Amino acid sequence: MELYTKPPPEATVVCVDELGPVSPRTFPPAPGWSPDGHRITAPLEYSRGPDKVWVFGALRVEDGKSLTFTSPSRNSKSYLKLLKKIERAIPRGLIYLIADNLKIHDSALVREWLEGHPRIEHAFIPKGAAWLNLIEGWWRIFRGQAFAGQCFADSYEIDLATRVATRQLNRKATPWVWGRPPKPPRHRRRTFVYRL
Repeated sequence: MELYTKPPPEATVVCVDELGPVSPRTFPPAPGWSPDGHRITAPLEYSRGPDKVWVFGALRVEDGKSLTFTSPSRNSKSYLKLLKKIERAIPRGLIYLIADNLKIHDSALVREWLEGHPRIEHAFIPKGAAWLNLIEGWWRIFRGQAFAGQCFADSYEIDLATRVATRQLNRKATPWVWGRPPKPPRHRRRTFVYRL
């Protein structure tokens, strides 16, 4: 992916994707101890709410900043809303969007909007190669921050968790680099061990 390693000058590379569906869910309280010291066991109860929410996200590769919002469905109108938010967040220069080959990313509505906004271009990844989109790794971090072990009563609470987690992750954002980080030099590890 040359857009990751050698992006064109004055251009911004943004990875876009959707996470979901995320449903409200509740977990029973953890079993505790009785006053006489015996373990109280609770029956396993787990339920999901009827409404579902999709999380639309964009990850700016150069600095690791992200943009997210929730939508009740995954469709072209919601994707168009994401594109408009990206355009407002990056006021100057070319914008290259790295996306998968989902139908909503290349619908007639989206293509028509992109014709009027020539500074935004799509770069579609091949089918079956989701790992080429760096936002997939970011989703894993985001899920741990926003949803892991949480109970949600409704879609409003999912939206709140999404906004809070995005804000927290943006505070400590770092650039996303394509490839593995270089291994530390071996001689420094030996020096550190011998000095101990």
